[in-house]
Amino acid sequence: MSGSDFLQLRPEDAPAKGLTDWLADGLRDAIVTGRLTPGDRLPATRLLAGELGISRGVVVQAYQRLVDEGLAGARTGSGTVVTGHGTPAGHRPAGDRRRTLAELRLPLSRAEGIDLDLSPGVPDLSAFPRTAWLRAERAVLDRVTGGDLGYGDPGGTPRLRAELVGWLARTRGVRAEADDVVVCGGVAQGLALLAHVLRGHGTDAVAVEDPGSRGTWDQMAFWGCRPVGVPVDEEGLRVDELAASGLDVAVLTPAHQFPTGVVLSPRRRRDLLAWAENRLVIEDDYDAEHRYDRAPVAALQGSAPERVAYVGSVSKSLAPGMRVGWLIAPRRMQAELLAAKHASDLGNPALPQLVLAELIASGDYERHLRAVRTRQRRRRDALLDGLRTHLPQARVTGVAAGLHLLVMLPGHDDDTLLAERVAACGVQVHPLSWHRQRPGPPGLVLGYAAQAPDRLAEAAERIGRALSPPGP
Repeated sequence: MSGSDFLQLRPEDAPAKGLTDWLADGLRDAIVTGRLTPGDRLPATRLLAGELGISRGVVVQAYQRLVDEGLAGARTGSGTVVTGHGTPAGHRPAGDRRRTLAELRLPLSRAEGIDLDLSPGVPDLSAFPRTAWLRAERAVLDRVTGGDLGYGDPGGTPRLRAELVGWLARTRGVRAEADDVVVCGGVAQGLALLAHVLRGHGTDAVAVEDPGSRGTWDQMAFWGCRPVGVPVDEEGLRVDELAASGLDVAVLTPAHQFPTGVVLSPRRRRDLLAWAENRLVIEDDYDAEHRYDRAPVAALQGSAPERVAYVGSVSKSLAPGMRVGWLIAPRRMQAELLAAKHASDLGNPALPQLVLAELIASGDYERHLRAVRTRQRRRRDALLDGLRTHLPQARVTGVAAGLHLLVMLPGHDDDTLLAERVAACGVQVHPLSWHRQRPGPPGLVLGYAAQAPDRLAEAAERIGRALSPPGP
């Protein structure tokens, strides 16, 4: 029999098919009853898994449930730490609910002593086009009517839908008409609407990329579609593994995969679209507008509009706080998606939609994107140059695109410990294992969009100092 001294956990006490539930329940009970208190550090996932004789993935999922419930937080340099006192179900005070929602956000909380945050997925918020936005807002307010400010179409304002269709056709090869677009609160709401409709038709599990976006996994799981990892390699999602999974829905980032940075190869694109003949691909066009060496590949949706649901947003191009995104789904799904959107919030705020439409129509949005691409390329180059100098043994994967790098580190084992060593030098990064469902080679995910080139050069020097072997 295996077991751990920690909380006297014994896997033989668990039901045959409920290890994750058993472990999460045991940890939650220890927090609620006070055996674990805020500040207590949970054992490393690999250590606890070894003591219990179970898969590390079970421990990772159990810890993530505590994070989702606001009872724990994963912090670089501290591992997973208890953050809440816990309250019996149904009796959580309102203040605790507010705290819990704040702690659901990714990336996870920043450790003390961090002065260079290289968390991935964060754009350069200082680049927000304030002057162009204000100019477009004034133009909109000069001509807006009372009808524009009333309860409109829950799918979005007609002008933004029309501008989006034209812009996405020109830049991403998307094939759609204005009525096919549902304007939503970012990609997150687009995924939530899709999950709701899919659950209504009996889908309770979807394929996701592994490694992949933790935010996507959590979003689909919250709405009742269990994420099942499918491996990613240098050509993107393994379509043969997807076919073997028996699943009918896959969520992926084909233009620039998160976090590996690879592009889905032409052969895999053909195989994926063949697989989707009577199934569904959800295409998250994650940061596709940020390609630095050539034009990005066209969206999958343009090749198969009735097999692909396309989601995108301005979160990486303007700011995530805008909460403006779009969903273009196969027409057989659109009525149910529109009904779900109407039931959830009656539609996005009208004025930001009209201002974004004005930005696109005037060309200011495209000019902003060109300026941001130039700026981000300089930052990426600064980080790459620094890593080549100070960490020459590292291997950077993927294409010249996006807002992050994946650095693979041969010769190492636990990337969580590597991230902790980097954090001790004042730099926050993500271990690749945070974005995995199954074990794999160690790596670090580094976001560069929010830091100036000189700061990125300094970050690379600190990372090299933290990870280079000691001298003789």
